[in-house]
Amino acid sequence: MEFWQALILGLVEGLTEYLPVSSTGHLLVTQRLLGIEASEAANTYAIVIQAGAIAAVLGLYRSRVRQITLGALGRDAGGTRLLLALIVAFLPAAVLGFTTDETIERYLFGPWPIAAAWAIGGVLLLVIQGRFRGRAGKTLDDMELRMALIIGLAQCAALWPGVSRSLATILGGLGAGLSMVAAVEFSFLLGLLTLGAATAYKTLDSGSAMLEVYGPVEIAAGFVMAWLSAVLAVKWMVAWLAERGLGVFGWWRLSAATLVTVLVLTGHM
Repeated sequence: MEFWQALILGLVEGLTEYLPVSSTGHLLVTQRLLGIEASEAANTYAIVIQAGAIAAVLGLYRSRVRQITLGALGRDAGGTRLLLALIVAFLPAAVLGFTTDETIERYLFGPWPIAAAWAIGGVLLLVIQGRFRGRAGKTLDDMELRMALIIGLAQCAALWPGVSRSLATILGGLGAGLSMVAAVEFSFLLGLLTLGAATAYKTLDSGSAMLEVYGPVEIAAGFVMAWLSAVLAVKWMVAWLAERGLGVFGWWRLSAATLVTVLVLTGHM
């Protein structure tokens, strides 16, 4: 991998990780367009540079992270409740992902499954785009474990590359009764656990294979670029959803699905 390719992959990761468009799908397609063939090392790299996006949310939501940390120490009741909710929401996808990881990589890490997931998710967003806009709902302080479980079950759908973890968890949160602001924030916080666990697991499982192919400079470049672009993407998304709905992401997904379909049919992917 060239240095400039690492920067592009980091940029794509950071921009798409927390948007409801699927960072995994975008990364896999971008790798193919850059001439990086599917492999254990390439798949691992796409997961590991998520650490940059994790760092972005840790910084942007440091006050909430501090509350959760105090809750873990028994010094903040609200933080304890939120931590329990995050654990409940994290477990379903963690268990399912751990048991199906190899099967998912074998059958779903390809352009057709990703394009199908993009298209289905795009249509869904366009159908429901006005339903939740400006809707009042519960805040994170009102979070119940039942709501967290609903979000956790919804997150399982994101194990299919192209579905988008953010899409699944935000819609799960809205369906469970959270406000748009609370659903987005919980999705970001849940990402710290989910992405952190996935990154750690992939690093331990396939990190050596990745290092044999990609050097530390390329890995560091992807991390830093993912961090910087994720900061910009999260700030933009929060501001956008405060005034507008999810429809733009539906058109984004349909455009991506169309582009990939054309590239595959014309033999360019």
